[in-house]
Amino acid sequence: MPPFDVPEGDPFGPHNLPYGVFSPSGSAERRVGVRLGDHVLDAGAAATALGSPHAGLLTEPTLNPLLAAGPAVWSEVREALTGWVTRPAHRAAVEPHFHPLEQVTLHLPFEVADYVDFYASEHHARNVGRIFRPDSPDPLTPNWKHLPIGYHGRAGTVVVSGTDVVRPSGQRKAPADPTPVFGPSIRLDIEAEVGFVVGVPSAQGTQVPLTGFRDHVFGLCLLNDWSARDIQAWEYVPLGPFLGKSFATSVSAWITPLAALEDARVAPPERTHPLLPYLDDSAPGVGPGGYDLRISVAINGQVVSEPPFSTMYWTAAQQLAHLTVNGASLRTGDLYASGTVSGPAEGQRGSLLELTWNGRDPLDLPDGKRAFLEDGDVVTFTAWAPGRDGGTVGLGEVEGRIVSGREQA
Repeated sequence: MPPFDVPEGDPFGPHNLPYGVFSPSGSAERRVGVRLGDHVLDAGAAATALGSPHAGLLTEPTLNPLLAAGPAVWSEVREALTGWVTRPAHRAAVEPHFHPLEQVTLHLPFEVADYVDFYASEHHARNVGRIFRPDSPDPLTPNWKHLPIGYHGRAGTVVVSGTDVVRPSGQRKAPADPTPVFGPSIRLDIEAEVGFVVGVPSAQGTQVPLTGFRDHVFGLCLLNDWSARDIQAWEYVPLGPFLGKSFATSVSAWITPLAALEDARVAPPERTHPLLPYLDDSAPGVGPGGYDLRISVAINGQVVSEPPFSTMYWTAAQQLAHLTVNGASLRTGDLYASGTVSGPAEGQRGSLLELTWNGRDPLDLPDGKRAFLEDGDVVTFTAWAPGRDGGTVGLGEVEGRIVSGREQA
């Protein structure tokens, strides 16, 4: 089927056009690509052929220059791309620059500057609280309804979908053990999340308000913040996640621009506590900050959960406002993640910690039971969002296979 002839209802039709970075078959050169159906358009080559003033941005080996260009340019480039793939007058010039998706190599689409992970799902936070603090009258910590809790991760271990994840080793100590031991994690977990990609930087010492979200954030992607629960449990008091999180974070190869998700914007859950002004999304001019994204989690091809992103208590705009309220600066390529996405139902939990209730209730998979991940397991997240006129917007996938790591003393 010719690349222009995308079937009606395809989630990667011209209403979507997510961005990535690819190498054509037989080449190591990295190019900015835009997905249309099951093809990838070499955006830089098409822009050059059509004399676009944005050809320079689109012939770079990463998305970072485009990210830094800002909302006006993002809009102009998107409008041009939409015209190139929909108008018959451009077909002859554009068609030679399409590549079948299965014949290209996809790369990490942008250079990650900083990485921050949040904890924004009330359902997830309550489940975790019940698991680890079963006798507490409130499973939420006292600060949870007042600010988006987060931590800083490692930008250098963010990897693209399809990259193998080496089982991490570290210290672990079960409650009954007299001393810690060293070895591979035996409680390796997933976290189904959504990542937001910053384009326009901000100056240190300034704050980004809620209304500035779309001035700085280019788009979003699926994200798996792999977690070694046993390493994390021993190390995280009092400073929080460290080695139990920093070994790998996987992101999808496609960045969906916010402009493709206008029909998926929804109001977040009702606020139960008054918010300080910088987080108050009921203020005039802020607009709905939630997104109706439907995520599917599969292990070895078996769907085990379908977390709904619309239930997230803290929005991406609130997270960005909180991230910068102390004057911390944004950089092009900053990535911040939503935290584990979980809904109210058992089949909507975004981690094995919750799905198996800390290993108590293993999952029944076709190839055996799972409390936590085993070597060889392949975890795949996919997602979609509502689009215009009843259509859907595909968010690609993020996938990783667990491989054994060589234990080192």
